Amino acid sequence: MRTTTARVPAKINLCLGVGPRRDDGYHPLATVYQAVDLCDEVRATEVDDDTVTVRTQFAGDGTREQAPVPTGPDNLAVRAALALREAFGVDAGVSLAIRKAIPVMGGMAGGSADAAAALVACDALWGTQAKRRELEEIAATLGSDVPFLLHGGTALGGGRGEEVSPVLARGRFHWVFAIADHGLSTAQVYAEYDVLHADSPPPMPEVPQALLTALAAGDATGLGRALSNDLQAPALGLRPELQRVFEVAEEGDALGALVSGSGPTVMVLAEDASHSEELARLLLATGVCADAVQASGPEAGAHLI
Repeated sequence: MRTTTARVPAKINLCLGVGPRRDDGYHPLATVYQAVDLCDEVRATEVDDDTVTVRTQFAGDGTREQAPVPTGPDNLAVRAALALREAFGVDAGVSLAIRKAIPVMGGMAGGSADAAAALVACDALWGTQAKRRELEEIAATLGSDVPFLLHGGTALGGGRGEEVSPVLARGRFHWVFAIADHGLSTAQVYAEYDVLHADSPPPMPEVPQALLTALAAGDATGLGRALSNDLQAPALGLRPELQRVFEVAEEGDALGALVSGSGPTVMVLAEDASHSEELARLLLATGVCADAVQASGPEAGAHLI
C-alpha cells in the first residue's frame, strides 16, 4: 500500500483582536499568526475502497489528560480529505493516521493543523496536483486557521482569520508552552467573550503597530511587551487558576506571557533557548501546569516528509 506523510506545526497568535459578533455567528479578527516547531504528523495510506477513516496516537509521556479526538466525519482531517476528493472528483478512499504532539483543545489549532496536513498528504497520495491557491480555497471552508497552517511562518490574519498575508519577521523566537491538564472549548470562550461585551460591543480589531515593529526588528523584548489577546480575559474567567502561570513566568523573568488563542495553553516568551529551558523547569517545578513544552518559531507550514 502506498503512503504519504505530512508534518504540520502548531499555531500561536501573537496578537488576537476580536470584534463584535456578526450575524453569521463569527467574529471579525485581526491577528498575527506564528507557526512553531511543535508538530503533528498525518500519514495517508491508500485503501481498496472509497472509505475515509482516521485513527490517532499521542506523542509524549502521557502526563497530561488527552481530550478526545473525533474519529468520524467530524474529524477535521477526514473533512479535509473528503473536501479534496470532492473538489477533484477523486474515486478513492484513504486511511489517515495522526500522531499528535499539539495539545488537543489547547488553543494551538491542533485540529486545523491536521486538516492542513491531510490536504497535503492526500494531494500527494491521490496525485491531484492541486495548486496552492486551490488548497487554500478548500482550507478556508474547513476553518479559520487552516489556510495559515498551509503557509506557516509569520502572517497577518483577517476576516475570520482565513485571510492570510505574510509578515516580515527576523530571527527566531523561543517559547515555552504551559499546557493545562485538560482543554477549554473555543465555543465556550467566545460565548463568555460575548457575555462580557453584551452591554458595550467591542470596536473593530486592529493589529498593534508595536508588535509588527518588534517582529521586523527581531526584537524579542519588544515582542513580549506587545503581545495581546482579547480572549484572554474570558479564558481566565473560565479558568482562573491559569493566572498562577503568569505569576511564575514573571518570577522567571519571562519577556512576556499570553493565553494562546482561546486557551488554556499559556505561551511564555523567553530570551533564548537557554532561558526557555530555565522557564520550563520552573513552570514544572511549581506545578502550575501539566506539562511545559519548548518550541521556537517561525516554522514552515504543512509539508511532505
